[in-house]
Amino acid sequence: MFRDETTIEVIAGKGGDGLVSFRREKYVHRGGPDGGDGGDGGSVILIATPQVHSLLAVGRVFRYAAQSGRPGGPRKRTGAKGEDVRIEVPVGTQVLDAEHGNLMRDLAEEGMELVVAQGGKGGKGNPRFASSVIQVPRKATKGTEGEARRVRLELKLFAQVGLLGFPNAGKSTFLSTVTAAKPKVADYPFTTLVPQVGIAELPEFQTLVIADLPGLIEGAAEGHGLGHRFLKHVERCKVLLHLVDVSCANERDPVEAWRALEHELEKASPDLYQRPRLVVASKHFEDDESEQHLADLTEAAAAVGQRVMPISSVLGLGLQEVLFAARDMVYGAPERW
Repeated sequence: MFRDETTIEVIAGKGGDGLVSFRREKYVHRGGPDGGDGGDGGSVILIATPQVHSLLAVGRVFRYAAQSGRPGGPRKRTGAKGEDVRIEVPVGTQVLDAEHGNLMRDLAEEGMELVVAQGGKGGKGNPRFASSVIQVPRKATKGTEGEARRVRLELKLFAQVGLLGFPNAGKSTFLSTVTAAKPKVADYPFTTLVPQVGIAELPEFQTLVIADLPGLIEGAAEGHGLGHRFLKHVERCKVLLHLVDVSCANERDPVEAWRALEHELEKASPDLYQRPRLVVASKHFEDDESEQHLADLTEAAAAVGQRVMPISSVLGLGLQEVLFAARDMVYGAPERW
């Protein structure tokens, strides 16, 4: 199962208390203070790793608590530090303070870490307070409390190519044909409720990471349907493939469907609207009606400088050409995305 949002409570460990202690040995005259410092409390740390692909496992545990530090011991022995709790999350996880909503960090690269709850500091033992004036200090400090907060984790997928389209546009069939991914394929809307990711293999050991994103409906930019849960994943993709059904069985005019989705992208984000993309005429079976739909779509897209390429995932037609075109667009796209 896939999960791209969750909220967890994180509690760092308390610092151990410092100790008031004095040397008491038979042949040591006037043994001085020898109380040890307390150990620091453990912290709660998030780490981005490519081995984790969903927030499902993280979200199953609602509360993460690190170990407290141990108190100081005699003979100036420092207490043991509390053990940290390290939580592995997918690369691309954004960490937000659940109470205030501010972004704490975007774990956008492998190995990035964030201390979401800092462990408390250990208290000082009485030798810390010895001076020429106070030679027998009877004072020690307690360890401080560790941080505690609720954090919201939101995953934005990293994929080179994102598949856009209204429900039943053929995105899942395309992904399952060109990669080893197994998204649900059926002849009814919204078979894809969560993003599906696959890797397409190209000649000369090249690959493309492709994400099948949940289908859009009008009003997605305002949160209708899957709304922003869909659009946030699009933001990470360098290149977009906009699939439009041009078959005779399509539920809406292809040009109308293409224009409607373009409008949703423009409303959602000007930056997103400028993202490099290719229009893919899906379910093209080379019959008279499909050819007419393809011609109309090509003419409309060409008017705004967009290229249209026909495919049939079922017949295996045009797939390699689309992958090669997407590869060229990906490796020529600006790195700022």
